[in-house]
Amino acid sequence: MSSLQALAGVDYAESRQHELRKSRIVMVDGNLIANSETTEGGSSSRVLNQGYWGFASTPAMDDAAAKRVTRKAMENAQTMCRFGDQPVIDMPKEHHVGEYGYNGRPTLGQKEIIDLLAELNAHANENYPHLNSATFMMSQEAHEKRLSTSYGSAGLSTTNRAAFYIIFSAEDRTGRPVELVKTLSDRGNFADLDLSIERLAPKMAELNEHLQAKCNAVAPRGGMQTVIISPPLAGMLAHEAMGHPCEADSVLGGAVTANLVGKPVASEIITMVDLAHTYNGEELMIPVYIDDEGTRAKDVVMIEKGILRSFMTNRESAARLGIPATGNARAYTFNDEPLVRMRNTAILPGTSKIEDMIADVEDGYYLMHTGNGQADSTTEFMFGIKLAYEIKKGKLGNAITDTTVSGTAISMLKTVDAVSDDMYWECNGYCGKKQPMVVSLGGPALRAQVHLGGE
Repeated sequence: MSSLQALAGVDYAESRQHELRKSRIVMVDGNLIANSETTEGGSSSRVLNQGYWGFASTPAMDDAAAKRVTRKAMENAQTMCRFGDQPVIDMPKEHHVGEYGYNGRPTLGQKEIIDLLAELNAHANENYPHLNSATFMMSQEAHEKRLSTSYGSAGLSTTNRAAFYIIFSAEDRTGRPVELVKTLSDRGNFADLDLSIERLAPKMAELNEHLQAKCNAVAPRGGMQTVIISPPLAGMLAHEAMGHPCEADSVLGGAVTANLVGKPVASEIITMVDLAHTYNGEELMIPVYIDDEGTRAKDVVMIEKGILRSFMTNRESAARLGIPATGNARAYTFNDEPLVRMRNTAILPGTSKIEDMIADVEDGYYLMHTGNGQADSTTEFMFGIKLAYEIKKGKLGNAITDTTVSGTAISMLKTVDAVSDDMYWECNGYCGKKQPMVVSLGGPALRAQVHLGGE
C-alpha cells in the first residue's frame, strides 16, 4: 500500500487490505452434510474531511485498487461536506508500526478431518445408543490485514481462531426433544485444537450425563434467586450486558454508563477488563496489537473494584470524550468500516473456590450454559439458560428445564459476594453490532442474586 501521509486537503486517511478465509465442516449421524471453504478479500479506505467521513471499498488487493478506493473515499467525504459545516474532530494522532503475523501449525487436511469426525460419531453410537442424534461441527477462520494511515501507522495484523462443537439430542420423559452443545475453541486453526479421541471422549461423556439429567429436569422457581453463574455464562453476561455499554460510541449514543464514571456499578470484588492481547504472560485467543485505525492496542480497565473507570474507544470517540484512544477499532471484512469493538473481555478472577461457593448456598441454582440473549445500553439483559441445576443445602440437585435470567447488569453485579479463582476463555461466537466480529470472552464464576424465570 502506498503512503497516505502526502495526501492534501484531508484531516485523516487510512487504507486497509484485508483477506478472510473460512472453513466449515459438519457431520450429522455419520453423514457429511457441509464441507465448505471460502476466501474473500479486498481494499478499503476511509477519509476524514472537515468533520465528515468518506468510505469506499473494492474486492481487489493490488496497489492500483488501494489508490482507487482512497480517491473514492476522498470524493465521498467531499460530497458529505455539502451538508454544511461540522465541528473539526481533533483525533489522537499517535501512530504505531508493527507486524503481527501468525506462525501456527499447518491446518489439518480434509481426509484427516473427515476420518476424525467419523471416529467420533462411531464412539457416540457405541457408547450412547439412546441419543436421537449426534452432530459434530468444525469451523475456523483467518483474517490478515495490512494497514497504513496518514498519521504514520503501518502494520500487519492477523486473527486466527478455530472451534469444535459436539451437539447431542435425545427425548425427555414426555417425548420432547432435548439438545445440548459442548464447544471447544482456541486461537489458531484446526491443528491447534486437541481433537484426539482421548481428549474428546470424556467431554462427550460429560455432555451425555448433562443431557440425561436434563431429560428428567424439574421446573425452577421464578423470582429473585441466589445463583452461581458459571465462567462461560459470566463471560457472556459481562460482554453483552456491561461490555457494550462501555463501548465509547454507545456512551456517546446515550448509554447509561455515560454519567457513571467514578461511581460504583458493581460489588467491590468485581474488576472487569477488555484485554488487548496478553493475560498473565500468555497470548489471548483474539490478540490485537494494532487496531484497524493504526492505534496500538491497550488494555482497558472498565470496572475497578466495583467503580466504573473508563471506556473502550476508537480515535473519534476518544476525541469526543477527551480520553485516550485504546485500539478498539475493528472491522470484520474489507467492506466494513472500523467500529468500537471488544477484543478479550472478562471479569478478573477472585479468591473463592467454586466448590466452596456452591457449598455455601442453602437454596439456589447453578447456571451453566446460555443459548441466546439480549442486552441494551441501559445494561438491562435477558438470557436463555439451556443447562442449570438446583442447589440444595450446598449440593447440586436436579437439572432444571429451560429458563431465563433477567435484570440489569449493574444491579446484578452489585449483589456479587463471591468470585472464583479460576479463569475460563472461549472464542467460538460472534459479537453482533452492525457487522459480526470475532471476540473472546471469559471469566471466573460469580455468586449473585438474579431474577429467574419459572413457576
